[in-house]
Amino acid sequence: MASGGFGFRAYTLFDTLVWIACLNVLWMAFTVLGGVVLGIGPSTAAAHILVRDKVRGNAAPLMRRFAKEYFKNFGKGNALGLPLIAVGVALTLNWGYFSAGWDFGSQIASAGILMAALFAAGTVCYLFPMFARYELSLPQYFLMSSRFAMRHLAGTVILLFVTAAALFVCRSVPGLIPFFGIGAWLYVTGWLCDRFFTANDEAMSAAASAPSATAVGPVSTTTHSTEASLV
Repeated sequence: MASGGFGFRAYTLFDTLVWIACLNVLWMAFTVLGGVVLGIGPSTAAAHILVRDKVRGNAAPLMRRFAKEYFKNFGKGNALGLPLIAVGVALTLNWGYFSAGWDFGSQIASAGILMAALFAAGTVCYLFPMFARYELSLPQYFLMSSRFAMRHLAGTVILLFVTAAALFVCRSVPGLIPFFGIGAWLYVTGWLCDRFFTANDEAMSAAASAPSATAVGPVSTTTHSTEASLV
């Protein structure tokens, strides 16, 4: 029994690692297919859709499903990804400019840019997992992911820690990047966000149903939007 249980866990771990490695290769290949700049957003969107299916136990042919979601969400993926790239470039350039100065104003500005970068990174960690889970308009994805990052600070800190750890490992062992660098980060953050969103939806659903349980007399039914369930 014990050895069988260990064997099953070992097989599950190995299967997950192979899946992550394949996801990593597909993400890089399709990112290059889109010319890198136009490929990052659709590749990340497709990857998070597959991660959500994976953590929920829904098996699907990885390459075929990735390609399908990539081309299906090419426009939306770029609508989400290109603004993030622009913000990232702007923050990097401004950080490089102000951090080089030693006067008080430059140090204050560089500290503000660092805080903005942390907030942007936290928002990005939620953005594509939210796209994989909810049906919202494109502006709402940015709004709701930023609001979720601010209102659920514990989860945001965890995601930022995972992101920092992934960057540290990739810098320390560059050979992991072609196999697990991006795929592992996508899988772990997608898994965590799925848990965070589920817990939040359950809490919001319980809060919404609580008044109806104690109300006296007829209660009108209301339809809660997906946006309301997020925050």
